[in-house]
Amino acid sequence: MSTRTDVDTVTSLTLPVMGMTCASCEKRVRKALRTVPGVQAVRVSAARGTATVRGDAPLDRDLLDAAVCSAGYEPGTTPWLTRDPAVWRTVVAAAVAIGALVVLASVVGLADLTSGLSDPGRGGLLFVLVLGLTAGVSTCMAMVGGLVLGFSASHAAALAARGETGLPLTTRLRPQFAFNAGRIVGFGALGALLGALGSTMSLPARVTGVLVLVVAVVMFLLGIRLTGVSPRVAAWSPRLPAGLGRLLGIESATEGGYSHWRTGLVGAATFFLPCGFTQAAQVYALSTASPLAAGAIMATFAVGTTPGLLALASVPEVTSGRRQVGVLRVVGVLVLAFALLNVSSSLNLLGLSGGAAAAAGATASANVTVSNGVQTVHMTQTPRGYEPSDTVLYAGMPTTWLIEGTSKFDCSAALRVPDLGISVNLAEGANTVPLPAMEAGTVHFTCVMGMYSGNLVVVDPPAASAPTGVGGAGGSS
Repeated sequence: MSTRTDVDTVTSLTLPVMGMTCASCEKRVRKALRTVPGVQAVRVSAARGTATVRGDAPLDRDLLDAAVCSAGYEPGTTPWLTRDPAVWRTVVAAAVAIGALVVLASVVGLADLTSGLSDPGRGGLLFVLVLGLTAGVSTCMAMVGGLVLGFSASHAAALAARGETGLPLTTRLRPQFAFNAGRIVGFGALGALLGALGSTMSLPARVTGVLVLVVAVVMFLLGIRLTGVSPRVAAWSPRLPAGLGRLLGIESATEGGYSHWRTGLVGAATFFLPCGFTQAAQVYALSTASPLAAGAIMATFAVGTTPGLLALASVPEVTSGRRQVGVLRVVGVLVLAFALLNVSSSLNLLGLSGGAAAAAGATASANVTVSNGVQTVHMTQTPRGYEPSDTVLYAGMPTTWLIEGTSKFDCSAALRVPDLGISVNLAEGANTVPLPAMEAGTVHFTCVMGMYSGNLVVVDPPAASAPTGVGGAGGSS
């Protein structure tokens, strides 16, 4: 005789729910479950993949499962790794293709195109624009897309309420123009504030390293979400705190009547949304210590995101179907590549990337000269880093670091030596940086974003006497 009943004997249930990845998913599941008779309260967590339901009477599990299905999700535990072979085929193919492109760029010298990140005269803003274009069809679309579609629906409802139909496309797209105009103006203004903040303070290299690592983690989570390789990790993607969302008007901006001004203001407020690409651009804007440069960087980034967001609103079919899903998976692999690059930069800034190779003997490098008890280290700063990147010099001796700057707008021009508390922005031409007498060991230095680095390998001088005239005067240009 079966003892199973269709009604559970408890008034509180925790249901596993598959497929939730964001706050919108939680809202849909919560709304569906609250329609079940007897349900009084629902708490949904996309990160845990669960929905906890409480009622004033025994709850019908079958009705609860049916409600979850009606919201577009499935009862069950979300797997850590997807079982869809199509996802893995696309991701592996994208990884191989991107890796091949990186190798090709290195071989033919295309990597030099990314130098001069902040110099408009050398394509810097063009690079930021391309970064924005990439974000606009990936992370920014994923995080801002709900707002864009919400404003479109609110505006369409307002037009319908007034009996206005058959309007031209430009009229129907006014919410998108207002939203993106707000983003561009807001990003520019808030970016200028970041630059002003950077001009009044110099972030310690290790603090910047932590910030870059946070950006890398955010980008990793977003990349995992876009690729779809881990449905469980996809639900960990960062979100704006509910309190801040309410304060900025983002949570409820698409509810109620439509307003161009409110749409533009919310567009500006998306500056604070945790998009990995946006945060990377913000950290870089802060490091420029220039309101004008930082404002230009962030405004250009916002311009780059505009085509993708406009496409989302004006051509819905672009964001649906197998082709679009495949494109977003490829973009996800690219985001993961950026995340790995940021991890490498962060390790450089934190001094965790490993020291220089062991010095051969105790002889100073050829770019070190010694005169009257003072040694001079000659080095050249280039768009691709420092030449030479590793230098052997002597301990216990005052040192002058003579650096020939060749490109003041590159990241390598913002030199940081965390162990010595040195922070200097190199100008073109000769730059003199005094160094104290150091003990034997390795002193790591890096650019402000950790993209380029090097080491001063300090060794004990020869036992005989203090060296004079060691090495040559090479190293300067």
